[in-house]
Amino acid sequence: MRYKVTFLAGVVLGYVVGTAAGRERYEEMKKSARRFAQNPVVRNAAETAGQNGRAFAGKAFTAVGGRVGDALPPSVARRVPGLRDRRQGSEDEWGTSNT
Repeated sequence: MRYKVTFLAGVVLGYVVGTAAGRERYEEMKKSARRFAQNPVVRNAAETAGQNGRAFAGKAFTAVGGRVGDALPPSVARRVPGLRDRRQGSEDEWGTSNT
């Protein structure tokens, strides 16, 4: 599905760049795209996809972090917020000491 959308976006972009119809057709396409993006069904689908993606990314981070987190060097673990609690030391998320 992602490849189909990417292909379609490329076709539209190629048409816009290479069109001989001029500014009038460009404005018509722009207005149509704006109406499509503001459609409540499309907005709900995009928001649902975003929420599902964030949930999946969180689960993946937890699964990978649990397996790989202890094997990472401390310099890398300091840069990844979810792995900071695995390190020893008393630094907060800003990298400053609590003492």
